[in-house]
Amino acid sequence: MTKLGYHISHEQFPPRQLLQLAQKAEKAGFDFCISSDHFHPWNHEQGHSGFPWSWLGAAMATTSLDYGIVNCPCYRYHPAIIAQAVATLDQMFPNRFWINVGSGQSLNEAITGQKWPLKSERNAKLKEAVDIMRALWKGETVTHHGLNTVEEATLYTRPVSDIRVAGAAITPETAKWLAPWADALITVSKPPEELQKVVDAWRSNGGENKPMLLKIQVSYDTTMKEALQGAHEQWKTNIFGSSLLAELRTPQQLEQAAKFVNPEEMHGHVNISDSTDQHLEWLQKYAEMGFTELDLHNVNLKQEQFIEVFSEKVLPAFR
Repeated sequence: MTKLGYHISHEQFPPRQLLQLAQKAEKAGFDFCISSDHFHPWNHEQGHSGFPWSWLGAAMATTSLDYGIVNCPCYRYHPAIIAQAVATLDQMFPNRFWINVGSGQSLNEAITGQKWPLKSERNAKLKEAVDIMRALWKGETVTHHGLNTVEEATLYTRPVSDIRVAGAAITPETAKWLAPWADALITVSKPPEELQKVVDAWRSNGGENKPMLLKIQVSYDTTMKEALQGAHEQWKTNIFGSSLLAELRTPQQLEQAAKFVNPEEMHGHVNISDSTDQHLEWLQKYAEMGFTELDLHNVNLKQEQFIEVFSEKVLPAFR
């Protein structure tokens, strides 16, 4: 059965409200939550950037949902520290947590003053980081001198479960690179023909029998005008290609890039509709493509309405 998740957007809401929303999502029938991991929001209108690892402890203690996080484990973080954080959560809440790893964005990772590398180097550093984390979870003492440096690190509090590492890919090229070594794929919604290319690259290069997760940007409201307006106000800085989103350094730069994005351009990047039947149709098409976990991110600010309406009209019908 395809699972439906509720997205925890630390860029858009304060941690206390997100905790309440996760609790509402569980009562509404969602199966899991995926948390973003940002230092900066995408724009000033979003206006938040809580620390998700603190939040996860509270959320997992007060709900019974499964949780994942989208994380870059090798710039503002060190892979040994992320391995320790993952292990601690799994010790407390076995079989309920996994990590989605990506090569990061300058928006979040450049705050430490490190040189921001080319995509090829970021990919290589990410693969090294995952190898380091997996070795630590197995109880190995790790010394590694490469793009990441680790010296005589041993993780004494280790996970009790097998930790799933999903690789984040927006392009077919990244999906192809991830397929041989990631446990699962996570990607984002886009027009069907573009999304199918990512799926095909994943499946044909080693991902055929591995799970696929999809983060779906949606905007639901009671009128089409309000749904479109909410998507445009909150998410217009997020519609650009992955190479641009990864390179811009500040929310101000993203706002400048989005200055001339008009509301109609949001279609194709966000599933915008006031019809729950339309949203249900979109979800069913994603499931038919082979995605086994659908993470719903309602990008406008009306979260309680989204949870209540989808609980009543979308989740039961989908299942």
